[in-house]
Amino acid sequence: MGHTAQTELLPAAQVARETPVQQAENGICYAPFGDHKLPTGELEQVVQAVPRAVAAALKHRAYYFVPLTIHEQDGDSVPDDAHTSGETLIAPQFTNELSDRAICHRNVHFAGADCIFISTRLMQDKFALAFELFINIGHHFVDAAGVPAAFGELVDRQALAQVRGETSHDAWESRTRAYGEPRNDTAERARTGRGDRYSGYESQTAEAPQRIDEKAKTAYIHATFADALAIYMLSLTLDFDYVDLREREYPLLQPKALAERLHAVAALFPPNAGYQFQVLYRRR
Repeated sequence: MGHTAQTELLPAAQVARETPVQQAENGICYAPFGDHKLPTGELEQVVQAVPRAVAAALKHRAYYFVPLTIHEQDGDSVPDDAHTSGETLIAPQFTNELSDRAICHRNVHFAGADCIFISTRLMQDKFALAFELFINIGHHFVDAAGVPAAFGELVDRQALAQVRGETSHDAWESRTRAYGEPRNDTAERARTGRGDRYSGYESQTAEAPQRIDEKAKTAYIHATFADALAIYMLSLTLDFDYVDLREREYPLLQPKALAERLHAVAALFPPNAGYQFQVLYRRR
């Protein structure tokens, strides 16, 4: 408790007001604050990976990279949902006690702008930091600009073909609500690691749904586009194995289907100078 008492927590609004914001060449506004422990040049390389056309849609937003973001409610409890009401506090340095109360990110509206505080000291490596930023940017882009119709048609075709797997828990759940797909065998494959051994559009045995929940379909398309945009930007930043995105709650989308989505995103948002997009397949 002594370390916690010595670390003054600052209101997020104060950090936003007093921390100079930089603008990257692509137009993204960002600011490092406190003892964030990010190597020199690494943050700039991650931020600059955001395509200019994506950055152009993120008006009145700034991304703050801080040691720890803490969201307090009455009774000093930390909510499961990082978007509930309460006070957002920033720790200028790391302590074990404060890390137990910290959350990955928090959006705070201040002075007519959206300030997104990302806890760098909760991220284990560059992969985790970059994906945390990019998944936020993916959702912010969808909120600001929507989803291109061609991408929505692509994922709709994939869902109707009952391509196995998805790119996030939100996408998996909304797809199930929208298209009514069976889940037992795919959940088992997620647990056993056999979910990505299928190629092409090998469909499940169930017939295509007779009725589609349009509200859930919209949520599904929004989630898949935010995911695809985030994974695309991650691929511009560093090389990684697709299996690194695996979660227990759902099976990963088939590699060919993901590649189609990523190529669609790349056609919409070409990489900035100095970045390259490619999908490589490992031979078995």
